[in-house]
Amino acid sequence: MPLGPGSDPSWTQSLLLNSVDVGLVLALTYLVLLIIGERRTLWMVRGLIILMLAAAASNKLKLTLLHFVLDKLVIGSAVAMAIILQSEFRRFLEQLGRGEVVQLFRPVRRTLPKPDSVIDEIVDAVKELSQNRIGALLILETTGPMDDRDFSVPGVKLNAEVSKELLQTIFQTTTLLHDGAVYISGSRVVAAGVILPLSDRTASRQLGTRHRAAMGITERVGNCLCVVVSEETGSISMAERGILNRPLTSSKLKELLEARFSPAVDREAVAPGLLSLGRQIGSKVRVVVRRVLRLPEDKK
Repeated sequence: MPLGPGSDPSWTQSLLLNSVDVGLVLALTYLVLLIIGERRTLWMVRGLIILMLAAAASNKLKLTLLHFVLDKLVIGSAVAMAIILQSEFRRFLEQLGRGEVVQLFRPVRRTLPKPDSVIDEIVDAVKELSQNRIGALLILETTGPMDDRDFSVPGVKLNAEVSKELLQTIFQTTTLLHDGAVYISGSRVVAAGVILPLSDRTASRQLGTRHRAAMGITERVGNCLCVVVSEETGSISMAERGILNRPLTSSKLKELLEARFSPAVDREAVAPGLLSLGRQIGSKVRVVVRRVLRLPEDKK
C-alpha cells in the first residue's frame, strides 16, 4: 500500500523545504517594501513580482517561448528598477554591509512638513522672493533622509526651524550662502549653501543653473523635490524626479506641496509591522497544513 503524505519522510522534508523557501521570499519582499516606503514606486515592485510569478509558472508548464520572453522582461525590469531606486538599494547594501540586519526590518521614520505651518512659511518666503526677483533654490526631503554624498558640496549646517524670515535672509545677495541651495527636512532647515549636481539634459535657454541643479538632484535622488525661484524673471518652478513644473503661482505651489505632503497619504502603511506580518503568515500556514493533513479545524 502507498504511504500517505503524513508517513512519507521525503514528502515531509519537501514540505519543510518549500515552507522555508516561501518564508525567505516573503521576508525578502517585506524588506523591499520597507526600503521603498513610497506607494507610487510600490506599483513597480508589484509589477516585477507578477512578472516573476508568470515566468515561474510558464517554466513549470513547459511553455518555452513564453518563459523565454518573460525571463528577459524580468531581467530588464530588474535592471531598470535598480537604476530608478538606486538610492534605496544603496542604503540597503550599506546597512547589510555594516551588519545592521535588525535596522532593515524597521520602517524609515518620516519627518514630513505640516501643511498648516511649514508649507505656509515656505510658500510665503518663495512668494516674497519671487516678487523681489531674488533667486532661490530649496530642497525638500520627502520619504526618507538624504545622504550628504548626493550633494556636490554639503554646505553649512544650520539645524534651525523653518521660517519665512530665515529663508528670505539666506537668499539675500549680500549673504555668503545665497548662491547655494537650502536643504529642508521636516520642519528644520538642515543646511544652507548646498551645491547640487547639474543635470546633463538639454534644457531651455530660459533656465539657469538653479533649474539645472534642481533637475540634477531630483534625477539622482527620488526622495526629494526642489523649489526654484528665477533671479531673472522671478518665476517659480518645482522639480521632482527630473521633471520641471513651471511656471507656478504661489497658490499653485502651495496646492502641489500640500498634495505631496498630505498626512492622509503618507501615514498609510506601505508594509505591515513585522509582528503583524508574522501572525498573518503563521495563520495562513496553519490553515494550509490543516487542509493538507486533513486535521480538524480549531474551535473558537
